[in-house]
Amino acid sequence: MSIGPALRYHWNVNLLGRAGLRWVRWQAERRVKRGAHGKSHILTPPLKISARTKELIGRHYLKGRYANLRGKVAWVTSGAPIEFLKALDFYLLYPENHGAVCGTTRTAVDICAQAENAGYSRDICSYARTDLGTMLSCQTPVGKLPKPDLLLTCTNICQTVLHWYRVLAHHFDVPLILIDTPFVYTETTDHSVAYVKRQLEEAIPIAEEVAGQSLDERKLKEVTRLSKLASELWLELLGRCRHRPAPISVFDQFIQMAPIVEMRGDNFTVDFYAAMLKEVDERIAQVIGAVKNERKRLLWDNLPVWYRLRYLAEFLGRHGVVIAASTYTNAWAELTPKMDPERPLESMARTYMYPILNRGTGDKLATMRQMIDDYRLDGVILHSDRSCKPYSVGQMDQRDRLIRDFGVPALLLEADHNDSRSFSKEQVANRLDAFIEMLEV
Repeated sequence: MSIGPALRYHWNVNLLGRAGLRWVRWQAERRVKRGAHGKSHILTPPLKISARTKELIGRHYLKGRYANLRGKVAWVTSGAPIEFLKALDFYLLYPENHGAVCGTTRTAVDICAQAENAGYSRDICSYARTDLGTMLSCQTPVGKLPKPDLLLTCTNICQTVLHWYRVLAHHFDVPLILIDTPFVYTETTDHSVAYVKRQLEEAIPIAEEVAGQSLDERKLKEVTRLSKLASELWLELLGRCRHRPAPISVFDQFIQMAPIVEMRGDNFTVDFYAAMLKEVDERIAQVIGAVKNERKRLLWDNLPVWYRLRYLAEFLGRHGVVIAASTYTNAWAELTPKMDPERPLESMARTYMYPILNRGTGDKLATMRQMIDDYRLDGVILHSDRSCKPYSVGQMDQRDRLIRDFGVPALLLEADHNDSRSFSKEQVANRLDAFIEMLEV
């Protein structure tokens, strides 16, 4: 990197940008201390660390705006094995996380329309449409996304990513690495692990060539160690919701999961979750629950409805209902024991082959049943996500099994994770009212 771009990056990111983000964080923390964060008689105040969360996310996208000045950029799917890219000093962008930002800022529909106007169907995943719309129009609430030098996709979450990333590769004219993960019907096999590991070994020289440097095995082990530490802390945080009242709700988890998804392998992510765990433990000691009058506890299945998080939290909270656990947030925690920093490639192959979407629907049902017991839950809401078909497949049978075989009330709620055009406020309210009434019986 020449001196000019290096100075521009340092000035905008490390000096002006960091100072600006710290000022915003400081102001937010002052508002929380003064109680000026918008008091609610339903929900407790947000975690104090939430201001730091916004700072981390803001800094991540600020770095992205200038990332092409400093080094190489890789766009990656959310379930991809990224530790070797992190060890090669790539700036990593997760289009799904960017899609979630677009969802929470209510800009996703306009951006999706850009892709739809270019011929992409509304039946395609709304994350993909958001990303393709940004690709075509450069429209984004974060200012600017960096151009990728490399693309990495992994089929362990869905098959859509394969075709989605082929479009990106063609548009940006950059190399595409595909990691194919065999579906896990019961248990992983040594043959399957070796198959994925071989793909990782073949991917590394491609990434090294783009990065212009060789992979340092010690650095790879360190990145893997930090990923494991952050995942362990995230697992502990989720486990704290076994307490009654639950100190945080799943709606809090949805917001606070951003670092574990897109900032794994960094020291500051470990520090962040350690601080968050400390604050959550303080809430438990003070018997502070996410919902002020917790009476019923639920499980959430599938992606969040990003553009309606506050609405759903308050609607349920009004009835003393807290969603204390989620298969989605749990997916970033349950694989922690499989990570082994001393054998990074083999453990990556095993870990990233085992996400919930790469396992059978019966396995997901068993996971939900275990979580119901562990968190002492009273019912389940299954978000039937219009454009995330792999996560939604089998939900009707899972709902019926939960009710018939386990005696657990379960509701199928139709929406979309990022496209608000598939959300009917009246229909959702009516179904939730009826479900809550059933829980009270």
